[in-house]
Amino acid sequence: MAGKLRVTLIKSPIGAIPKHRKTVKAMGFHKTYSTVELPDNESVRGMCKAIRHMVKVEEI
Repeated sequence: MAGKLRVTLIKSPIGAIPKHRKTVKAMGFHKTYSTVELPDNESVRGMCKAIRHMVKVEEI
């Protein structure tokens, strides 16, 4: 797990529940189709799982 994850926001959080919108903001997204590289740890994987319908995750 000691690598990185490339996470891309593919769906807008406008209609999402407030908890999911806060998760998107906490992950560092500002726009739809933006990409962030995050460390591969349990907390990041948990956030990705919570909004899995809104993001695409790749291991790098």
